[in-house]
Amino acid sequence: MPLIAMTLEMGSLGNLVAQGIADALGLEPLHHEIIGDLADKMRVRKSHVIRFLEGGASIFEKLTSDRTSLSIYTAAETFELAMRQDGAVIFGWGATQLLRPVPHAVCIRVCAPFELRVHRMMKWLSTDDEGFVREEIENSDQAHGAITRRHFDVDWRDATQYDLTLNTERMPVEQCVEQVLALARSPRFRETPQSLATLENLALSARVRAALRSDARTRRANVLVEAEAGSVTLSGIVDGKTETDSLTEVVAKVAGVKAASNQVRQVRTPYY
Repeated sequence: MPLIAMTLEMGSLGNLVAQGIADALGLEPLHHEIIGDLADKMRVRKSHVIRFLEGGASIFEKLTSDRTSLSIYTAAETFELAMRQDGAVIFGWGATQLLRPVPHAVCIRVCAPFELRVHRMMKWLSTDDEGFVREEIENSDQAHGAITRRHFDVDWRDATQYDLTLNTERMPVEQCVEQVLALARSPRFRETPQSLATLENLALSARVRAALRSDARTRRANVLVEAEAGSVTLSGIVDGKTETDSLTEVVAKVAGVKAASNQVRQVRTPYY
């Protein structure tokens, strides 16, 4: 199955590239499809999540957003989308960083010079308010940068993070689509039992972390989760407020878990 993860700059025409790739593969590009599930899990409005992910959140929204939950739930949703049997074209928040460890995932960045992006967005929005457009693009770029640094410790513009970087100032959308399809269909990115197993392990680990975050008993537990062929291992240290038995109970109910090994140690906080 083709698995393509994309990072797009506002005004780069990356959305057109993503749509072109998806059309050629008989798929739908996936981005806002995850918004509804994220909003439900975080108990906030969809517009809140959309604005936060795209860098348009107000100060109030940023202060009230649970960034750790957003990261955990987004990862779980992204991996579930990537597991679709017919393939997936996923763009937006962290998709390339999350899926980069999967050998058959093609990681793409679509970019263009800043001034060209400003011109395109002004035309697309039918506005002559250049200052507004510049600010929106800058906010979007800053949000991308902050998110990838905070959650993945990488620079989202670092070319080594991608298999292919496309500059739409130099290359038309149609040619960008052709380049991505050629790469996705090459032997290097062919799905294998080993690459699929990697994806399944990552997806299960993300599913377990989301389940732990959703349960009131384990919500604050910061533990390491590793999955291998359905066997999940938990490790780390939790304070006395988190019962280690609760961790095992939550993990055992997660779809795909065949066995759970709880190596978490509990530290009782002393009174002074």
